[in-house]
Amino acid sequence: MKINNVYVGGWYQRTMLQLSEIYDFLRNCEVKIKLDKKKLEVHRKNLEIGNISYGVSGEEFVYFTTANGISVKIFEDGLIILGNKDISEDTLFTDIDKVQNYYETKLSPALNYLFSLGAPVPKELAGIKNIYPYFIVCEKATDSEMQGLLAKTEGQQYFEFKNNKYDVIRGDKYYFINNKTRSGDQIERYIEEQVFIREFKAQLHRYLNIHRIIWEKIDQVKAHSRVKGADIVKFTTKLEAYAKTINLIDGRIKQMSTYIPTRERIAKSDKDLEEFLEISGYRYETLRDTLDYIKYLWNMTENYVSAALKQFESLKSDITSKSVNSLTIVTSMSAGAAILGLFTKAEPTFTAFGFMYFFILALVGWGSQKILSYVGNRQKYDVTDVEYEKDIK
Repeated sequence: MKINNVYVGGWYQRTMLQLSEIYDFLRNCEVKIKLDKKKLEVHRKNLEIGNISYGVSGEEFVYFTTANGISVKIFEDGLIILGNKDISEDTLFTDIDKVQNYYETKLSPALNYLFSLGAPVPKELAGIKNIYPYFIVCEKATDSEMQGLLAKTEGQQYFEFKNNKYDVIRGDKYYFINNKTRSGDQIERYIEEQVFIREFKAQLHRYLNIHRIIWEKIDQVKAHSRVKGADIVKFTTKLEAYAKTINLIDGRIKQMSTYIPTRERIAKSDKDLEEFLEISGYRYETLRDTLDYIKYLWNMTENYVSAALKQFESLKSDITSKSVNSLTIVTSMSAGAAILGLFTKAEPTFTAFGFMYFFILALVGWGSQKILSYVGNRQKYDVTDVEYEKDIK
C-alpha cells in the first residue's frame, strides 16, 4: 500500500473580489486597504510561498506551494484545500499535523488579518474550534489495510462506498480513499465537494446551536416576572447585545444561499463526479432545505429579541416618566417655598438665618429627589409574557 496524499480542508464564505485580494497579497504583498505593511510582510513571509498561479476549474482559484511541500488551493467561494504529498504510513500522523499546523498557525492568521476590517465576527463564532475532515489518499490498498488505518485513527466506521475507480471508508473526522484508476486531480475533485458539503452543514449546525444558546439567554432575562427599576437598564443592555449578535449572524446565514446552486451546477457537469453524485447528489437539496429551516428559525429568534427589547424599553419609559413627575414635585415645593418667602418679608436681606434656611431647603429638595429615585429603583415592574410549551429544535 502506498499513501499518496493527505488533505485538510475548510470553507468560509468568500467571493471573487476577496479571491483577487488574496492573490495580490500572496503574489507581492499588495493590498488596497489600510493595513499595517509590516504585519502583512510578516504574514506573507510565514507562508513560505514557492510557486503561485491563478486558474479556473468551474470556479476561479489561487494555487500555491510552500517550501515544506504543502500545496494550497483557495477557491472564489471560500473553499480551501491543503495537501501534503509523498506520505509514508510510518509518518502519517506527523504529516497530518504538519498540514493542520500550517493551516492554523500560518494561513488562517494571514487571511484573518487580510480581512480584519469590516463587519466583525460574532464572539460566539470566533471561539469555535474547527474539527477538520482529514482525507488520506491511498493507492491499491487491500480492505484489511484500509481497516487498519481506520483502527489507528477512530476505529468506528460511519460510511463505506466502493466502485471500480476508488473506495471510500469514512470515520467521523477521517476519510480513507483507496484510488484504483483515478488521477490525483480527479480524486481531489471528490475531496473538494466532500469538504464543501461537510463544512456547509457544520456551519448550519453551529448556527442552530447558537440560536438555542441565545434563545435561552433571552428567556433568562424575561424569566423575571417582576424586575426592579434599577435592573431594567442592565437587562436592556443584555438584550441589545443579543440583538447585535443575531443581526451579524443573520447576515452570514443569508449569504449562504448564494453558494449551493453554483457548487451543485459545477459538480453535476463534472463527469469525474458521476459516482459521487449517485451517492451524495441529493445532499445539495438537503443543504438547501436545512438552510431554509435555519433561516426561519433565526427569523423567529430575531423577532423574539425585538419583542423583548420593546417590552423593556417601554418599562424604561415608564420609569423615566415617573422620575420626571417626582422631580417636578420637588421643584414645585422649592418654588412654592421661595415665593412664600417673597410675600412674607418686606425686602430681601442677607442674614445667617437666611443662608441656613436656603441650605436646609436645598437639602430637603436633594433628599426628596434621592428618596423618590430610590423608591423608583426599588419598585418592581411586571414583565408580562405568554407562556408556551417548548418545541424540540
